[in-house]
Amino acid sequence: MALCTDESVSVPELATSAESRGFHSLYLGEHTHQPVAMASQYPMGTPPTGMRRMVDPLIALAAAATVTTTIELGTAVMLPAQHDALVCAKQVATLDFISRGRVVLGVGFGWNDEEMMNHGVNPKRRRAALREHMLAMEALWREESAAAEGERVSFSEAWQWPKPWMRERPTVLMGAAPGPNTYQHIAEYCDGWMPVAGSDLPRQLPLLRRAFEDAGRDPDSLEVCVLGCPPVPKALDRYASLGVQRVIFPLPILERGKTIDTVSRDDAERAMDQLQELLTHVSP
Repeated sequence: MALCTDESVSVPELATSAESRGFHSLYLGEHTHQPVAMASQYPMGTPPTGMRRMVDPLIALAAAATVTTTIELGTAVMLPAQHDALVCAKQVATLDFISRGRVVLGVGFGWNDEEMMNHGVNPKRRRAALREHMLAMEALWREESAAAEGERVSFSEAWQWPKPWMRERPTVLMGAAPGPNTYQHIAEYCDGWMPVAGSDLPRQLPLLRRAFEDAGRDPDSLEVCVLGCPPVPKALDRYASLGVQRVIFPLPILERGKTIDTVSRDDAERAMDQLQELLTHVSP
């Protein structure tokens, strides 16, 4: 996962470098802007100044899709409630179509109240807003035609193409803190969870699996992707033992307590070389 800006390595360059080294995926986050007057607290300490300059993830990943063939292209995370649902559905499906099914859509409720309010989203209704957007988008992807009538999303019966490549929807993962409400959302319209490293997975995963069962879904189909995995064999072994299918490393590799403002090409390639050695070491 990289914080890519107008001052960083370009996303197509980063994607081709990662693919040539055999990495499975590349993830980008999203913030459309950072309000100057902001009381919201960044969950991981001090917000990186690079958040002010982040590239749009869908446009950047579309550029990456044209110069790669195998690497998965993901968001970690995107904030669909801050988009027009019709436009967002079109953009995600187009990216999945262009990349021939390589999209993993990590979505979140968001933490920056001021950013949400600038998009007309009531922070107290952020969970309901995301649910409305996702259900409407997934209906457009899945059905020949679809309509929506809700508090935040409303449109008449409509056709929309392209559809996602060979699936009803891209893989959808929820990036959010653990808890019953989060698990209900995941079980309703997601394929899995994207927790931050350090979450109490041994205790939380059985609760999430139970939520899948209660929703009539197969808990064995649940996907788990850990954000910010420490680049050490012990962490990889631990997550593998818990049934975690994916981990996301930050680029560049950071010392504990530091934040990333942007990522240069040299820093990214140095980090990927280190990670390549790590994965070779732990691979069976």
